[in-house]
Amino acid sequence: MKLRFKMLALMLATIGTQAVMAQKISVQAITQVAPNLPQYTKVDQPLLRDGMAAATQGRVEITLASWPERNVSGPEVLRLVRSGQVDIAAAPLTTVSGDVPILDGVDLAGMNADIRQARKVADAMVPVANRELERLGIKLVATYPFSGQMLFCRKPINSLADIKGLKVRTNGPSAADLVKALGGQPVSLAFGEVYTALERGTVDCGITGAGSGNGVKWPEVSTHLYTLALSWSTSGYFVNLGWWNKLDPAIRAQFEKTFAAVQEAQWNLGVEATNDGIACNVGREKDCKLHTLVKKPMVEVKPQGNVVATLQQELAEDVLPGWFKRCGDRCAAVYRDVIEPITGIKPLAAR
Repeated sequence: MKLRFKMLALMLATIGTQAVMAQKISVQAITQVAPNLPQYTKVDQPLLRDGMAAATQGRVEITLASWPERNVSGPEVLRLVRSGQVDIAAAPLTTVSGDVPILDGVDLAGMNADIRQARKVADAMVPVANRELERLGIKLVATYPFSGQMLFCRKPINSLADIKGLKVRTNGPSAADLVKALGGQPVSLAFGEVYTALERGTVDCGITGAGSGNGVKWPEVSTHLYTLALSWSTSGYFVNLGWWNKLDPAIRAQFEKTFAAVQEAQWNLGVEATNDGIACNVGREKDCKLHTLVKKPMVEVKPQGNVVATLQQELAEDVLPGWFKRCGDRCAAVYRDVIEPITGIKPLAAR
């Protein structure tokens, strides 16, 4: 009789353990500014959402949505993660830098003309950013770029000098500093409001990714595309730190592995989406694979002369001092110790 009770107890314990092991983990995630962007359809959906489900035999179930589907405009993304309303969210670092100014330093306007350098700066800054974020109960677990951030204008432009006097929708504070330094008038607008502003002439130009602009149909309301990457809108995947730390170690390890794969795919996509976005916007059909070939091609304005040197000068004279002012001495030290060895650009005051 005692043996029978022991066997029954063992069976119940085993069943209980299996039930716990089989218990589903429901995860809420909000990523990407539009549901039709390749960053969402080609990476987040197959690698993050479906990849985690497959790797955990269905135990992890991620409910994934884009910003518009959850009526999110951007700056509140970190607050949603911090409050635990969502477990995972993604956003351009400059968009959420109002809450954590050090994030803007990863991809200041005019600093990273080359995406490879943008990746090096991002990799170097993740530990620095997390020291700030973890105080808020947030962790940055992966970075990624969008396509090169370019000027879409409804008026003819031939160079950066031509934005003097124009109203330009900027995608962050450092871009506003750059536009102001070039003689333009920076305008702050939510991403979803820019199409109408360009259509009505409330703004003359807008800055966004070559591919992102295509995805939200900016070529319908603009005519000229200046094909120089002013930045890459380097972005991040953020998690609620309390939720992250409470995950079963095996599940957290799988998330880490998955985010590493997502990060690599997104950085590779950054190059592809930039070239493809330009091609689709200016009507090069044979090179347009990821985005939508526009019916009325934009005028492609290629940068002439040593424009990168001009951007670096504006970075040193206006953009970096602006960031230091917003962020304080801490950021000046971070730039000197972490970023400057990669970029080689000294702030004006340090020259």
